[in-house]
Amino acid sequence: MAIAHQVITALVFALVLARVELSTCHVLKGSVTCLDCNHLYDLSDIKVLVKCSRVKKLATATTEEDGTFAIKLPSDTPTAPASLNCLAKILGGPRQLYTSRTKMVSNVVNVPNSNAYTVSTPLKFYTSCPKDAKCRAQNAEIGSSKTIDLPLPREWGLAPTSYYVPFIPIIGIP
Repeated sequence: MAIAHQVITALVFALVLARVELSTCHVLKGSVTCLDCNHLYDLSDIKVLVKCSRVKKLATATTEEDGTFAIKLPSDTPTAPASLNCLAKILGGPRQLYTSRTKMVSNVVNVPNSNAYTVSTPLKFYTSCPKDAKCRAQNAEIGSSKTIDLPLPREWGLAPTSYYVPFIPIIGIP
């Protein structure tokens, strides 16, 4: 019976310490917004990058179905400085996203009377190229995968020319 009591005491003590660790970290909570989607659009799996000044580490969050995300702010030290200068930025998603430079980045601000932080403006994107914008990725084609294969006699025992035609050796330069 004494061993069970000690195990329960150790378990409660470990849970209390884990709870203290969670309450001392600085958590960023924010959201992404789709500007041309209907209200049933699935906003999950969109990657958001968080970078703080004078911190080498980066943090990446993945959004939930409603577009919200939560992440611990990156820090090189166990205690974060009093004034954090952080930015949150949309990295991308499972489908092509279109956004302007001003709408894809937001400052991180402190929520009054708490250790929580949030983005100053929602991170906004489009699922298709806006009509008034010039999208460089629109109708972007990946180069042709056709190869040039010169007919060589099989008796020569050479590999197909598509393996070595793109490589032009420079011979004779001293």
